[in-house]
Formats: sequence, structure tokens, C-alpha cells
Amino acid sequence: MHTLLPVLFALCAALSNAFATVLQRKAALAVPRSEGFRAGLMLDLLRRPVWLAGMLAVVVAGLCQAVALGTGPLTIVQPLFVLELPLALVLATLLLHGSLPRAGWVAVAGVVVGLGIALAAASPSGNRTDVPADRWVVALAVCAAAVLALSAAALRRPEGRARAACLGAATAISYAVTAALMKEAVHILDDHGLGAFLTSWQTYGFAAAGVMALFLLENAMQAGPLVASQPALTLGDAAVSLALGILLFEEHVRTGWWLLPQAAGVALVVAGVLALARLPLAESLVASEGPAATVP
Repeated sequence: MHTLLPVLFALCAALSNAFATVLQRKAALAVPRSEGFRAGLMLDLLRRPVWLAGMLAVVVAGLCQAVALGTGPLTIVQPLFVLELPLALVLATLLLHGSLPRAGWVAVAGVVVGLGIALAAASPSGNRTDVPADRWVVALAVCAAAVLALSAAALRRPEGRARAACLGAATAISYAVTAALMKEAVHILDDHGLGAFLTSWQTYGFAAAGVMALFLLENAMQAGPLVASQPALTLGDAAVSLALGILLFEEHVRTGWWLLPQAAGVALVVAGVLALARLPLAESLVASEGPAATVP
């Protein structure tokens, strides 16, 4: 199956998300600091072209992801979002005048090379366009139970690594479910038109799952260090998406001795993501403290 189109659009989506992260952080640093909630914050941001550009990047990322999921396997598209963190850090060095040390560049290379090895060895294939309702019931029930269990486990722990890791994993499951539902909703739009798209439960399902994912993400970022939440989020999304692609859409990956290079590639990705999440520049992109008081 031809995979160039979904790969290109998935890469564009990851790049757009990375741009959104950096641009929105740049805008947040340029508005007055506030100790708590401030009613005028959104008005300040709306007057910042860089923030509006960040929001446009979010929209572009969503559209690119929809096209990628509509034309290619879930098992190819979602793992490519592992590149979002490396791309955000590279862009931050350019737009925020940050500094990525040599070890950071090595980690970026490790993620890129590892992902390439893992996907080439797995060679995902298959792209079912409709999923029986009974499969959705089982998959959604299992995923919902996992999200609830991880959220409950997080609430029983104080702020720190364990809490952040649990919420990061819950966010990952929610993102994977969002992508799976979006994939079928896009096929409904393509096969049956706008009316069917607007009346299908999958459309409202992926919207609800996306909102839940964003809510969990914000809490994960505040619960503990990035080095705890980011690996669980990044790697969990890819792993759960792989499982959903195989179980729901009957996608296939190579097994046998191909599992060895796949494991080697995954190991490189894990090492790279862990190293990147420890960098001060990565922490600054998601830091929860208020923005700087000076306005350029």
C-alpha cells in the first residue's frame, strides 16, 4: 500500500503541533504576569499575532492529522507524532533563542533514527475503513477503564513523578482513542458525505475524547516534571495506537525476527525521549509559572 501521503501529512501535523507549542509559549512570555486567573489574559493574547499564528498551527495540525488518518494506517500515522518533541525543541532554539546542547542533538538524532528503524522493520499495512460496533464497544470500554484507573491512581499520589506519569499515560490513551475515532469519522465523511459525518457518533466521540485528552494533558504538565509525563505520553500514544490499529482496523505489522530491529528502534526512541525531556529547554516549553512581566 502506498504510504507516502499519510507519512507526509503526519509529519506536517507533528511539525504544526511543534510550531503551536513554541509560538504559544512565546506569546505567553510576552503578556503581563498574573498570580491567578486574569479575565484579560485572552484579550492580551488575541492582540498578539504570534499567539494567533500558534492557534492557526493547531488548526493546520488537526487537518493534516485527519488527512493522514484518512489515507493511511493508524499504526503508521500516530507513531510519527513521537517527532513532535524533537521538532519543538529544534524550533525553540530558533524562535525562543534557546540552546540545545550537543547531547540534545544526539537525542534528537536517536529519536529520528530509532523511529525510522522501528517503522521500517514493522512495515505496518492494512487500512480498514469501517469497524464493527462490537469492536468499538470493547475497545472503548477497556480504554475508558484504563483512563479512569490511571486518573484515580494519580489522585491518590502527591504531586511528583508518579502522579505525572499516571496522568501522562491517561493522556496517551485518550489521544490514541481520539485518533482512532477521527480515522473512522474521516472515512464516513469521504464515503457518505457531510450529513453522515455530522450525525455519526464517531464525530462527537473524537471531539469528546480530544477535549478529555487536553484536560488530562494540562493536569499532567502541572503534576510533576516533564521527564515523568512526556515519555508516558509520547510512547504510550504510539503503543496504544498500535494496539487499536491492529484490533480495530485489522492492520498488520511484521513479526518473527523483525521484532529484533523493532525493539532496537524503540529502545533508541525511549532513550532519546527521556534525554530530551530532561533538558531545561524542554521544561521551559511547558513550564506552568506565569509569563514574564516585560512586554517587548
